[in-house]
Amino acid sequence: MGTSTIAGMVRASCATIWLRLKASVLSHPTRQQWLDIAQGFLERAQFLNCIGALDRKHIRVKKPPKHNYKQFFSVVLLALADTNYRFIIVDIGSYGSIADASIFRTSRMGRWLQSNQLDVPQPANLLGSSAPPAPYVAVGDKSFALSTHLTRPFPRCVLDEKRRTFNYRLSRARRFVESAFGIFSSKWVFVSAIQLAPEM
Repeated sequence: MGTSTIAGMVRASCATIWLRLKASVLSHPTRQQWLDIAQGFLERAQFLNCIGALDRKHIRVKKPPKHNYKQFFSVVLLALADTNYRFIIVDIGSYGSIADASIFRTSRMGRWLQSNQLDVPQPANLLGSSAPPAPYVAVGDKSFALSTHLTRPFPRCVLDEKRRTFNYRLSRARRFVESAFGIFSSKWVFVSAIQLAPEM
């Protein structure tokens, strides 16, 4: 068969597998599941009202129309992870040359989160605080833009003790998605090594 025929078959097969399995493998969390995720971040990172850690990974590919600033061809895997190193929501396919904030803003995940289509719990009082209720948020690094349901570290040039503490706890929360990507990468490197190993 020709390359284009095989490529079409692979795309059609992947689309069918996703349509059949997405509800059981990667369904949207319910409100109670969001609250359980937030409890995990409270217990393991001491970060309040956190519904996930957000990050992206460049997946090296062959010759798409655009390339990233790292000078190799890639697509971006954007993922929200919980404290068990599980991906809650993923968005795959943006070009690596696009800025992270733009990728998130135009992704389905970003649109769903900003339009509250993910059944995120209503703002709640922070434990031990008399301040007004605060929204539930995902935590990202400084390359993401602030929004109602997404927070990031304070810039380093304006850090007092409270902001340093906030940044430290946000960093602790973000390490879960970084570790999830590490687990994901090591598993695929291992699988690739097995497939490429010469037969004994």
